[in-house]
Amino acid sequence: MEFQIRDYITGQRPEVRLPSYDMYKVLGEEGIRRLVSDHYDLLTQSAVRDLFPQNEEELELAKKNAADFFVQVCGGPMYFNKNRGRPMLYKRHLPHKITVQAREVWLECYRQALKKQDIPDETALSFWNYLNDFSMWMVNS
Repeated sequence: MEFQIRDYITGQRPEVRLPSYDMYKVLGEEGIRRLVSDHYDLLTQSAVRDLFPQNEEELELAKKNAADFFVQVCGGPMYFNKNRGRPMLYKRHLPHKITVQAREVWLECYRQALKKQDIPDETALSFWNYLNDFSMWMVNS
């Protein structure tokens, strides 16, 4: 399956549809946590590594928070809301300079991490489309 990165258009905020809950059914909580961890490991080796915690303990916490979020949006327990409150992700990411190029690197790392998973194409594409649209909202520079 080929995951295409949609072009970012300044000022446009696409409607974001949650991914299929099949993602949670297929991977389960631990599988989603592994996917997020793999993604972060790729990010720490990428051109945008400076946007992510350099300290191992802080990186593990970032992985946990991100995994809590993705478990929740994929149909699992509401860990993120319970532990951190409403997501408000644009606001949470505002202190970080997220460029169009950073978005593309972030997506490329997810593309690589997703390709390692044994997920039906339709389920993977639903998650990918969510990431594509969601990531457009995070661009702030």
